[in-house]
Amino acid sequence: MTTYYSRPVVLCLSGHDPSGGAGLQADIEALLAQGCHAAPAVTALTVQDTVNVYDFRVLDREWVLAQANAVLADSRVAAVKLGMLGSLEMVDTVVELLREHPHLPVVCDPVLRAGGGGRLGKDEVGYAMRERLLPVSAIATPNLPEARILAELPDGTPDQCAKILLEHCRHLLITGGHGDETLVHNRLYSRDAAQQTFTCQRLPGSYHGSGCTLASALAGRLALGEQLGSAVKSALDYTWRTLRDAEQLGRGQFVPRRLPLDFCS
Repeated sequence: MTTYYSRPVVLCLSGHDPSGGAGLQADIEALLAQGCHAAPAVTALTVQDTVNVYDFRVLDREWVLAQANAVLADSRVAAVKLGMLGSLEMVDTVVELLREHPHLPVVCDPVLRAGGGGRLGKDEVGYAMRERLLPVSAIATPNLPEARILAELPDGTPDQCAKILLEHCRHLLITGGHGDETLVHNRLYSRDAAQQTFTCQRLPGSYHGSGCTLASALAGRLALGEQLGSAVKSALDYTWRTLRDAEQLGRGQFVPRRLPLDFCS
């Protein structure tokens, strides 16, 4: 008799990126690298490449709920990773779903802009995420531009944004890398006033899918039972390595190499 080892299952609710650089493919690859199994439920279809996003279409709520509920009824899900939602209705749909499973740790990557700057939802979607989605998430992982949108502070510092956003979520990881500093500062904030800064060397280039990679890796580490602070460090270290080894697969941004070259050999 063969006994199979069961990897932790992470439900991913996010958009599909046909370039394979971001979205659900990024989720799947990053979770595989953590030793987890990704269960991808599509929330939106996009027209994008490594240069920018050109259009998107959010799926009907019934389709998204049906996908997610099929996974939740069949598998022992250990964590949930949220990516692109794209509309107010989809935010409410996901909140409804998560409230039925309050025991699951949720990593919210508030995707509002593509790496090339294209919009992946109206600004009111950011407001809805802040007011309704962050309270049911274990941690949110915005980059600084996203944190400014969520906090409604166009020129806010990470600390200023965190002060507002921690009124809505328990933990917040604001990632750096959008300036020209030599060291990138990634700041982990908690509602109990605890704060920790993780630094890494700035890498040359611009990257497509780095935020998806980080959030998915973090969801995977939490699904494996790692404590939050340690899981954040593990996910940041892994993401930095994927950027160090990134490939230029198209005419635009580099795509993180989330799996080793010999992964399937």
